[in-house]
Amino acid sequence: MNPATPEPSRQHAPSASLTAGLVALCRRPVALACRRRALLHWIDWMGCVAAAARAPAAQAIARWRPPIEGAAVPALLGTVRDPFHALLLDAGPANIEEMDDLDRQGILHPGPAVMPPLALLARQRPRSAGQVLDAVVRGYEVMIRIGRAVGRTHYHHWHTTATCGTFGAAAAAADLLALDDAQTLWALGNAGTQAAGLWQCRLEPVMSKQLHTAHAGWAGLNSASLATAGFTGASAILEGERGFFAGLCRDGHPDAVLSPADAWLIEETSFKPWPACRHTHATIDGVLALRAALGHRPIPFVQARVESFGDAVTICDNPEPRTRTEAKFSLQYCVAAAAALGPLSPSHFDDACIERPDLREAARRVEVAADPRIDRAYPRHYGARVTMRLSDGRELRHEVADALGDPERPLDAAAVLHKAANLMAYGGVAEGRLAAALEAARTLLADEAAMSRDFPPALLAPLLDVVQAGR
Repeated sequence: MNPATPEPSRQHAPSASLTAGLVALCRRPVALACRRRALLHWIDWMGCVAAAARAPAAQAIARWRPPIEGAAVPALLGTVRDPFHALLLDAGPANIEEMDDLDRQGILHPGPAVMPPLALLARQRPRSAGQVLDAVVRGYEVMIRIGRAVGRTHYHHWHTTATCGTFGAAAAAADLLALDDAQTLWALGNAGTQAAGLWQCRLEPVMSKQLHTAHAGWAGLNSASLATAGFTGASAILEGERGFFAGLCRDGHPDAVLSPADAWLIEETSFKPWPACRHTHATIDGVLALRAALGHRPIPFVQARVESFGDAVTICDNPEPRTRTEAKFSLQYCVAAAAALGPLSPSHFDDACIERPDLREAARRVEVAADPRIDRAYPRHYGARVTMRLSDGRELRHEVADALGDPERPLDAAAVLHKAANLMAYGGVAEGRLAAALEAARTLLADEAAMSRDFPPALLAPLLDVVQAGR
């Protein structure tokens, strides 16, 4: 051992910090049901990445070449010659279609930050399915716990998925690398000092958001890897006087990080059925309920009014979206499209749809407003009320307390697999590759013994050759 290298980590006991508490909390065993839940989030992440494969941001990531390249490294969208490039391909496109999973209370998306570093590690050395899925559960736990404690003002400036994602990625990687308590604490400390991701990118038509998840995953992975060499990190990175909460969370609640919980928080993580900002989903659900009341026919509305929580209005009030991304963040377009077309799919946000004169005109007839009662329930509940006046003079109204895919209205395993299949098909995944991934997922869901075998290659292999096509 180099004399400058610290002695093994067990000689350095973790201090009594919030981070140490998180480490201890994550040592409890993961039940089979939680492993199966983690698998659904894994296949959901794969579908989200595949669906975005040909988006401009994903193509730019595919074209990029790092300054130094090495051995071939696979990613979901192809094979590259740099591990960060592989992780970027697995993380960056995952939130483009706005269908990545969500913890509503933390207003964050764990999958795009937690899954990519685990996939990179699992490709390099075989791990059992159980080991990988346990790491998913523990990464989600850390990320969500911190995200729920940051306070509401953090989200105004900071992309919570990015800032809290560094912690989640570090915890997941540390678990898969079998770090001890002190090493895991160092990994979290060094991940936290790299927490970043400013929301200015949401105010301009740029691609920076796709860097947020990749940076979180890469920072977490490297922090865990460095810890194996004795590279130390701050134990009080969360609650310290110059730590994460003091610097980034004006109204944060650090003590909430270790709030008692009866189960792993991955079980409360939501799946997103519609390809738009989650803040629009309760509204979409309301429109679809009105369509159902009319026999699932298009709604000929003259005027519509959406009342929802404050963030939904602040972020998604756009009566005249011009791009795919703007349409995904437009309550007005989502109302017009759902009223005319029914359940929304990625193709409904393609140029051919968002440029339709009838949908543009209908979107301009949608009024949006914040409702104080609905806002008080947020972020524990994402609600909305939709009122429509029809051309025949009738007025229809429907209120949704919780969006489809939330714990109160969950998607079952079949629905999640169906969603993943549709996303992969939209992204151009060949039928054989798509079938292999879904079959691997179904086998793991049905066979407890399969959890002790190697993680299925079909859930790690490239889905399509967009990287090569981008050249």
